[in-house]
Amino acid sequence: MKTVRIAGGQGFWGDALDAPYRQVTEGPIDVLTLDYLAEVTMSILQKQKARDPNAGYPQDFLVQMEQLLPVLAQRGIKVLANAGGVNPTACSAALTDTIRRLGLKGLRLGIVSGDDLMGRLDELLQRGHEFRNMDTGHPLSTIRDRVLAVNAYLGAAPMAEALAMGADIVITGRVTDTGLTLAPLIHAFGWAADAWDLLAAGTVAGHLLECGAQASGGNSLVDWPVPDLAHVGYPIADVAPDGTFDLTKHPGSGGRVSVAGVTEQLVYEIGDPKTYITPDCTTDFTTVSLRRRGKDRVRVSGVKGGPPTDRFKVSIAYFYGYKAVGTLVYAWPQAYAKARAAEAILRTRLGDLGLRFESVHAEFVGAGATWAERPANLGDLPEVELRFGVRAPERAPVERFTRELAPLILNGPPGVTGYAAGRPKVQEIVAFWPALIDRRAVEAKVEVIAT
Repeated sequence: MKTVRIAGGQGFWGDALDAPYRQVTEGPIDVLTLDYLAEVTMSILQKQKARDPNAGYPQDFLVQMEQLLPVLAQRGIKVLANAGGVNPTACSAALTDTIRRLGLKGLRLGIVSGDDLMGRLDELLQRGHEFRNMDTGHPLSTIRDRVLAVNAYLGAAPMAEALAMGADIVITGRVTDTGLTLAPLIHAFGWAADAWDLLAAGTVAGHLLECGAQASGGNSLVDWPVPDLAHVGYPIADVAPDGTFDLTKHPGSGGRVSVAGVTEQLVYEIGDPKTYITPDCTTDFTTVSLRRRGKDRVRVSGVKGGPPTDRFKVSIAYFYGYKAVGTLVYAWPQAYAKARAAEAILRTRLGDLGLRFESVHAEFVGAGATWAERPANLGDLPEVELRFGVRAPERAPVERFTRELAPLILNGPPGVTGYAAGRPKVQEIVAFWPALIDRRAVEAKVEVIAT
């Protein structure tokens, strides 16, 4: 039975630069998927595009593709990447320039757009699409003047269409992470649009690949310790036409693929396990069967699915205000007591200055900061880091706060050993607004160009 080997090479913008190259050179694969986008990423890219109409996509993609392209062309490996960000057209143009500069012939680029609703936002609001916050129920009109980015999650169908049109590399804007894997399976096996169990199986495969090396030992709690994470192998799904697949990695690479580790990734960020919703289908994760089939190989089968909902999820980023966070490290003796005293001094100083903040927060790293309840008896700790932050709608009070930390080096409790970061920086806060929209209001556009 012929299978399609799909390798996940990127879990987020900032993941290991060499992982995609290792995936295409350390063993046979048919498809490479590259996932760059998260909710906050879209707002960063939108701001870049506002400053430069030719920007708005992760530049790392071009760096990686310049190294990958000769191998991809030689071996006929397909690539699907959401590296288009908020500007798939500019990204594809830059990639075309790279392909031509390398002297490669015959590659075809697929471009999927239509997810970016920012330019249509006011029109959609006037047509009655309220974009109510899925958590609070508030309509988007309450923050319309602060919206930075609006992107609907497209599914696998337009990417599969691009492949059917002859694309070797498919560049998209905001699509579901799982769709990057599902699309080449739909194309390769001819899965019908209502073959819910098959689409659900492809969705599970995509879910296991979407977070880079998490499914092959990275960031694993249940499998710890994991061997050779310095050279961790990224996961590969070897998928059969009936939807069953093996999750594995290239032989000799670091990390581990195990039932426990795959289970850990399986339940990562899924919400209701019986109804995992994507634009392509719904998936019942409670039906998934996992079985060890040898070293670093887990068989996944039994996946059941159902039809999708009539709406798309929309990721909206908006400006929320300003924040600044600073740190001071106190050494033994009485490190925790000194850090607590510094916190009290800072709160008093901010009150004396009449500064108003929406939130003031202190953490004591090394003294149970990550515990739900701080241990009752900490003992005499060798060192404690005070992490002190403020948040406000206006910049001025946050800016003034940044000047209050340094004086504690001489004016506060003794024993400050760490202030290497200098004065805290004021940062803009970009907040996330999840919403839904009637899927009929969103139209994907698919284009394939020869390079």
